[in-house]
Amino acid sequence: MTDKAAIEKEAARIAEQGECAPRLARDPVNQPMINNWLEAIGDEHPGYTGTAPPAMVQVWTMAGLHGQRTLDDPLGAMMSILDEAGYTSVVATNSDQTYHRYLKVGEHLSVTTSLEDVTGPKRTGLGEGWFVTTRSTWWVGDEAVAEMRFRVLKFKPAHAPRPETASAQSSTPAVQPAPPEVQAIRPSVNRDTEYFWEGTRQGELRIQRCGGCGLLRHPPGPMCPECGATKPKYLVSEGYGVVYSYVVHHHPQVPGKQTPFVIALIELDEGVRMLGELDGVPSVGQRVEVVFTKVDDDLTMPSWRPRADR
Repeated sequence: MTDKAAIEKEAARIAEQGECAPRLARDPVNQPMINNWLEAIGDEHPGYTGTAPPAMVQVWTMAGLHGQRTLDDPLGAMMSILDEAGYTSVVATNSDQTYHRYLKVGEHLSVTTSLEDVTGPKRTGLGEGWFVTTRSTWWVGDEAVAEMRFRVLKFKPAHAPRPETASAQSSTPAVQPAPPEVQAIRPSVNRDTEYFWEGTRQGELRIQRCGGCGLLRHPPGPMCPECGATKPKYLVSEGYGVVYSYVVHHHPQVPGKQTPFVIALIELDEGVRMLGELDGVPSVGQRVEVVFTKVDDDLTMPSWRPRADR
């Protein structure tokens, strides 16, 4: 199956089947898992005793390391069809979640999923692909407690030609830059983040600040996790910080980037942490400053470099 009409026919068939059978979570909502999740993301809010953070809903029904998709799982079925058509790579693009209430310790969730939309083929920086959107609903008994719309891109990866100078005897693969005509992956901009990207265009590093309690947070969101206010403002950072942690990315290749490159988690002097590319040799605790690079008239990207005076 390789043609557009055949893929769309199969997508329509799966969508018509509606929701898959409910899949029960391995464990009930429990306090140890809540504690581990809060520690992992650095959330010190004291209110999650006996209740779970809403954004944690997907955790409870994850299948685990050796989990298998059920035969009626619509995402798995659509992935198989696109695999057969040569769209063998996948990347998540976005998700939207809706929460109806807090989950309580001891409640046992189940989840159902349906196929909402399949659109393609589309030309992207990663290659030609199809956007697949599913909708999942979490249940406690017969009560719907949360929903999520989840979209992935299934694509045919664009392969860079092998350099003629690469040694056939080398045991290390040659580092290959992305083709010059491939543009860098652009960030997703929405109403919660547009103030940040407007700031970078003006040479400002903006940190979201709650209009109620003044809490600084990054990445930004629509509601303050401390007081619940929904009128965020922002503070313009001085643009200085230290390297809290980092990784050196070697593989896979990233459109618009030449590997290897460094992605660092920067702890700003204002107290929040922010991810970004780091120029130079990294070390934990290293003092850095922000740099703004204009990509085009609509996008300016922030990155980091060592401070010359520190």
